[in-house]
Amino acid sequence: DRDTLAVALGRGPDGRAYVAVLPASEPEVAGEADDSWLTLRRAGGLLDQLGAGLFTTALALANWHARHGRCSICGSRTAPVEAGWVRRCPHDGSEHYPRTDPAVIMSVVDPDDRLLLGRSPHWPEGRFSVLAGFVEPGESFEQAVAREVSEEVGVLVDEVTYLGNQPWPFPSSVMIGFAARTTQVELTLDPQEMAEAHWMTRDEYRAGLRDQRIHTPTGISIAKRIIELWLGETVEAAARG
Repeated sequence: DRDTLAVALGRGPDGRAYVAVLPASEPEVAGEADDSWLTLRRAGGLLDQLGAGLFTTALALANWHARHGRCSICGSRTAPVEAGWVRRCPHDGSEHYPRTDPAVIMSVVDPDDRLLLGRSPHWPEGRFSVLAGFVEPGESFEQAVAREVSEEVGVLVDEVTYLGNQPWPFPSSVMIGFAARTTQVELTLDPQEMAEAHWMTRDEYRAGLRDQRIHTPTGISIAKRIIELWLGETVEAAARG
């Protein structure tokens, strides 16, 4: 491992120090191509809180090092310093730090308390989730929620309420969760962003889970927890009936 990059992840509650040895190739691609290794998407639900946090941090740093190896000022190859948390340019001395891209993810319900679920064009048939999108420069999180919903399905929302957040290193995001309401039910989809979208009652969603017409987000995702907050139970319990 001495020829690979190791980064310090800090110390756990018991004082134990943790270090991540990063792969030489781009981590997500390498992990998906080799079935002997588990990616965070596949292993996240099996880890405890400490393990998941360490894996998330390690993956975020691995993605950053793999994709930002050159100076954005002069183009020179940078070198990792500060235990892998900074890259420094040997030519102009500039320092570069890991980036985090904020994205909003939101449940949208109509006056009948139906949930809006959508399927992205690159998702397989039957995979539905709540809407999401990146925050643009100059806008608040709440403004990003309203803009994304309007752009993707053509409805206006109000009563935007913060729910929680989750680091999402695929490759470098943090997902900020919200709940929003709308009085509009007619949908106008952007075909570049949304292959299909539907309003669903809780009973319709449970029925879709049971006959496998609907597939949920992964177990580690904030999207799953947002859906479960509206549903009033876990998707696993709903699928069992």
